[in-house]
Amino acid sequence: MTVPTKRLPPTAYELKEGETFVPFTYGQTMAAFTFKAVITGALLGMVFGAANTYLGLKAGLTISTSIPIAVLTVVVFRVLDTLGVRHTILESNISQTVGSASSSVASGVLFTIPALFIWGMEPAWAQITLLGLAGGLIGVVFMIPLRRYLIKGEHGKLPYPEGMASAEVLVAAEGGGKQAAGVFWGIGVGMLFKWVTDGLKLVQDAFHVGLGYKATVGISVSPPLIGVGYILGIRIAAVMAAGGALSALVLIPAINLWGSGLTEPVFPETVKLIRDMTPGELWNQYVRYIGAGAVAMGGLITLARSIPTMVESFRLGVRRISTVAAAAPERYDVELPFRVGLVVLGGVLLMLTFTPGVLGFIDAVWVRAICSILIAVFAFFFVTVSSRIVGLVGVTSNPTSGMTIATLLGTSLIFYLLGWTDLAGKATALMVGTTVCIAASMSGDMSQDLKTGYVLGQTPRLQQIGEMVGVLTSAGVVAMVVLLLNRSVEGGLGGPELPAPQAMLMKVVIDGVLDQNLPWTLVAIGAGIGIAAALVRVPVLAFAVGVYLPLETMAAVFVGGVVRWALTRKRPTEDAERRREEGILFGAGLVGGGGLTGVLLALWVSLRGGKRLVGFPPDLPEAALQIIALGTIGSIVGLLAWHVVRAAGARERET
Repeated sequence: MTVPTKRLPPTAYELKEGETFVPFTYGQTMAAFTFKAVITGALLGMVFGAANTYLGLKAGLTISTSIPIAVLTVVVFRVLDTLGVRHTILESNISQTVGSASSSVASGVLFTIPALFIWGMEPAWAQITLLGLAGGLIGVVFMIPLRRYLIKGEHGKLPYPEGMASAEVLVAAEGGGKQAAGVFWGIGVGMLFKWVTDGLKLVQDAFHVGLGYKATVGISVSPPLIGVGYILGIRIAAVMAAGGALSALVLIPAINLWGSGLTEPVFPETVKLIRDMTPGELWNQYVRYIGAGAVAMGGLITLARSIPTMVESFRLGVRRISTVAAAAPERYDVELPFRVGLVVLGGVLLMLTFTPGVLGFIDAVWVRAICSILIAVFAFFFVTVSSRIVGLVGVTSNPTSGMTIATLLGTSLIFYLLGWTDLAGKATALMVGTTVCIAASMSGDMSQDLKTGYVLGQTPRLQQIGEMVGVLTSAGVVAMVVLLLNRSVEGGLGGPELPAPQAMLMKVVIDGVLDQNLPWTLVAIGAGIGIAAALVRVPVLAFAVGVYLPLETMAAVFVGGVVRWALTRKRPTEDAERRREEGILFGAGLVGGGGLTGVLLALWVSLRGGKRLVGFPPDLPEAALQIIALGTIGSIVGLLAWHVVRAAGARERET
């Protein structure tokens, strides 16, 4: 076998019949899990975890930190190289793995915990920290038996966009020179446009056109989403955009027409009439529940299809427990022993069961035992679903909140049947959702990191340990930031400054079930959509994610896929391959640059006490803003296409 040098081979993305993949560092022995790598990743993870916490409480979303941390790791290690402290690409991979765990902990905490403050129940720092540790470790443990199936067995089928983007960043930095140009061009463009749109506010964040009956089409002005679309390709991007189109062009107009003659609000809306609601309000109050039902059904279908392979994975794991001596696999396939995962899982569940004041506010061991069982069941399910979803659409588009909603629906229904409907019961149900949300988020992030490691030739066991270290070092920081913001920001969490939109949704779900006022019909409609997609052989999870997320988000992803299709169609095979590779490098840079700038802007907002940079005056005509937004999108696409054609042509001339 030959060893690829300074470039990921085509087999890193797609495997044709008869081809096998050779890791980037195949046949080489080098340092990986070093003190330098772990400390660098842990420190970067703490900073990014704090920034993501503020951003999520403000806007209801978080930024995938895997790629930004990979970029910053490269910068830090280059500085150390000038001081004579050399590094390896596998050390960079460990730093990125440790640091990226922070975003998963932050997502789970800020999507749920603020609901406690809104209810008037302030949790302790230790409680939030232990819940973060529990959810993170459960997510890591449940991913151990899934790695062989999802990362190795599905190689060439599941793209894992952020994982491959991180690998391209590290390989490009390792190669240097012209090989790194694509990634760093993309980083520069991504940072520039993110600063213009979200920093200076010179461009509105999306372009919208109304079509009548409250149907709208739009596209987000987002370099990272366009980059993700190029990495995903036209097929998956089109399926996701179709789901978004169903919501924006069919469901919203249908709800509007159905309710236009009604004279009373329709639950869950309690104030406005349907005819008086904006498209955004209709999406928030009705379509989001439909999307949550579609995602939940898509998860059930995916789980059912995966059961045989998962059973085999666990069977092999149990066999390894009872095997005293076995042939040692290559280091690229060595992972934590299955029995270690069982010990960690058992310890976490025992801690949740027997430690008072961690899992909710009902102080009874048997209640906490039931909650621990629910956590294990829901986490097992959604870890499987999440790790596969991100293989299709990436961490940024992973509908973790939809999985949390499904968990809260099931948990709250059980609590209702058991009579635990008071405020303490609601808070305890939320704690179950918090732990499962963190576990699902962690598995999605971890699967991307494992993909990066698999491509580079990392030892999975070292990455699995690194993920645990990342959880342990970031959980306390995230908890501290949540408590600090609640006490220092006017109105606290849930107030005008930090509205915590995702947590508000979780509160509505729990209140709805335990107080018996949830729109089950909308959830059932979404489940029916998921079944229909499966029957016509549409990739159900990708389609369901499109239904759940706004069309403007999916449209940006679709544009990236279209650009890749347009630049590679009807081209000779070698030229098409060069354009694909150059575009993926540039797309990886767009994702990294946009994500890194988003985190820096979040830090700036935090340090400035919530004060934002001022751009165009608010009275600028709407038409002018739309034209500027559309022009910005065109500029991003134009730069992407220009670089791909130019760089691919240069490589062809060199060849």
